[in-house]
Amino acid sequence: MSANLFSLDGKVALVTGGNVGLGQAIAVALAGAGADIVSTSRRAAPETKQAVEALGRRFLSVEADLSSTEPISGIVEHALAFGGLDILVNNAGIIRRADSVDFTESDWDAVIDTNLKSVFFLAQAAGRHMIAQGHGKIINVASMLSFQGGIRVPSYTASKSGLAGLTRLLANEWAANGVNVNAIAPGYMATDNTTLLREDAKRNAEILGRIPAGRWGEASDIGGAAVFLASRASDYVHGAILPVDGGWLAR
Repeated sequence: MSANLFSLDGKVALVTGGNVGLGQAIAVALAGAGADIVSTSRRAAPETKQAVEALGRRFLSVEADLSSTEPISGIVEHALAFGGLDILVNNAGIIRRADSVDFTESDWDAVIDTNLKSVFFLAQAAGRHMIAQGHGKIINVASMLSFQGGIRVPSYTASKSGLAGLTRLLANEWAANGVNVNAIAPGYMATDNTTLLREDAKRNAEILGRIPAGRWGEASDIGGAAVFLASRASDYVHGAILPVDGGWLAR
């Protein structure tokens, strides 16, 4: 297979939550393959900007809070003014932990609004543009809890299970228009969202004991999957949910 199938030269990628963690790693990986990056986050992204520009690519930071749909049209307009919109990575997400008998409505709504509602409406806004131009790549960031139930994270599990279904639905609707919609399902990654798990000695040991690779994933482990799903190499891949999990689901 020719290496240029993975080239993203001349493409513009919009990555939500691109200031830290998985989003930052995805943005840097896409830039390494040639894409210019538009990153959204609640705060500025100076580290991501530095890493992307060090690779010779352009970078735009858009400060936006995706707990509501209000900023979505502006985000897309910023991307189009920057140079286009070829790739969308829906990475931004939050998590709330509590026993289901104690889980609050506010924690439910906060997670669903950010992880599912805003993802759909940003995909919708990007999809309209991509359908009109005849091509585009949308990559949703799912979870192991798109496949499993988990414990003490009811709204997160619901959002990520819903995101898996949404990925398939959009693929069904948009594949014939040249738009690929797929998802990456990270396994247990060493990010801010898993700090409490890693600090809990019992849970940490249980999790590591099940991962065939024998370690927590690093943010950089996601990059290759993102480049594949963003590139021409995945042109006939639609509605897939690609686990990057150290073998967790195979166990």
